[in-house]
Parts: sequence; C-alpha cells; structure tokens
Amino acid sequence: MQILISAELAPYRIGSGQYIFLMAIASRQPVTQKALSEKLLIDKTTTAKAIAKLETEGYVRREADPADNRYQLLYLTESGREVVPKVREALDRVKNQTRKGIADEDYDLLIDLLKTVLRNLSEQ
Repeated sequence: MQILISAELAPYRIGSGQYIFLMAIASRQPVTQKALSEKLLIDKTTTAKAIAKLETEGYVRREADPADNRYQLLYLTESGREVVPKVREALDRVKNQTRKGIADEDYDLLIDLLKTVLRNLSEQ
C-alpha cells in the first residue's frame, strides 16, 4: 500500500510518511506537534521530520501557542487546504484497490482487527 500511496501522492511532493500528519492536522487544527504524536502513536522524532517536510513544501505553518509560548500550533496553509481533497481522492483510489474482492463486512472486520492490534501494541 505504501508504494501505491507514494506513487499517488508524488505529484504533490508528499511522501507516504507525511500524508497521515497532513490529514490529522486538517481534521484537528490547530494542534501541537506533541498532541499529534500522541494521537497518531508515532514518536516525536518521526513527527518532527514529517512536519518539517510538510512545512518545507508549504503545506503546514507553525505559530506560537498564545496560551503557552513553549508550544507551537500547527495549521494548514492555503496550499495545504487546497491539497487535502486531492490527497483524500488519492487515498480513496488506493483504498478501493485494496478492497477489490472483499465484502464490506469483511473489510470492516479487518480494519477493526488492525485497530485492536495497534491498540494492543501501543499499551506497552
């Protein structure tokens, strides 16, 4: 899937490792980098690298948190807001490829099981 996602997102200069951060920021902005790491269950270093790449590409911007200057709030830029629907479409194309020949109930069960595995692993 990551190879397919990378190919789909290449025109937007978004790697398969960055789209999840872009989409998470889009759904909960403003958000701190720390909160993003915790929500996605991804270590802080990986999060920092992904955010830096998205910032370099002009999709994300940082602003000091007025409530606590130690933290930076993450927002989508105009370019970020414009690319989100394109990324969603690309992800939907890949998802539809993975669903071929799988009944909706079976696919939903697969996703639920994978979420359970992820929760189990994150408890350690």
